[in-house]
Amino acid sequence: MTHFDGKRFFNPGPGAPRGLRQVLRWRITAARTPWPANVEDPVFPPPPESVSPGTAAITFINHATFLIRMPGLTVLTDPIFSDRCSPVQWAGPRRVRKPGIALADLPRADLVLLSHNHYDHMDLPSLRAIQRRFAPNVITTLGNAPILARLGINATELDWWQSAPLGQATITATPARHFSARTPFDRNRTLWAGFMLQTAETRILFAGDSGAGPHWTAIEDRLGAPDIALLPIGAYEPRWFMAEVHMNPEDAVQAHRDLKARQSIGMHFGTFQLTDEAIDAPETALTQALRQAGVPSEEFVTHGFGETRLYASR
Repeated sequence: MTHFDGKRFFNPGPGAPRGLRQVLRWRITAARTPWPANVEDPVFPPPPESVSPGTAAITFINHATFLIRMPGLTVLTDPIFSDRCSPVQWAGPRRVRKPGIALADLPRADLVLLSHNHYDHMDLPSLRAIQRRFAPNVITTLGNAPILARLGINATELDWWQSAPLGQATITATPARHFSARTPFDRNRTLWAGFMLQTAETRILFAGDSGAGPHWTAIEDRLGAPDIALLPIGAYEPRWFMAEVHMNPEDAVQAHRDLKARQSIGMHFGTFQLTDEAIDAPETALTQALRQAGVPSEEFVTHGFGETRLYASR
């Protein structure tokens, strides 16, 4: 395994150091742009109860949480509905806007995809509630099944490039440049990834969390160009510290091009202030990056929180 040394997972290739010294430097020198304490979003119509063959209904709920509805399959990605992305609910980053769909209003999910174990992606209170309501299939990355088992969740673990079938769909874990940790003592003990969700008609890439790198081209080479790519565009400042593990919008546009994606949708912005940029900076920078790269704006969009759009396959 080219990304595991027997004890910890790692990102192949060169990379900048990201230890305690760098964290302290960031905290001491941070020039954080304040976010509003609360944002009120418009209310969008609920997602459709069914979709036609060759069509996917994509609903952006918040952060990296999407509801993906395909014929015969409903998927949730990295569901977080808690007030904070933290080990406790009295401290840590607090959401500035409500989820676009309330947890109580979620339609039945057949599958949950969990990209890695950070608190803003693997939110145990949300997963516990979803398990009690729906008992969906759960697919995650290596090392995460034991903590999920304590919630009564029997998760399937995948390494990069491994696949699991689910009905007429195949889910393949894809490489990402990131890291994992839930405590000061378990850094990189579990794996991080994205997932390619493929049916006979549609390929959808949920990229998880990732920095820039050659893995986007490798994904396209090995699995084919996605019809829809869900790509992170936020939590990227300061670049000297975040570039190793979080793309900025310019990186995301390059990923869109490397993947040869027909359609990309931005995520990982506007919910929790995790880094230094302004709340509206990712979307503004995405518009600029698309213009500079000569990519039509309709190829890479963002949804409103709770907004559903229908996308046809190639």
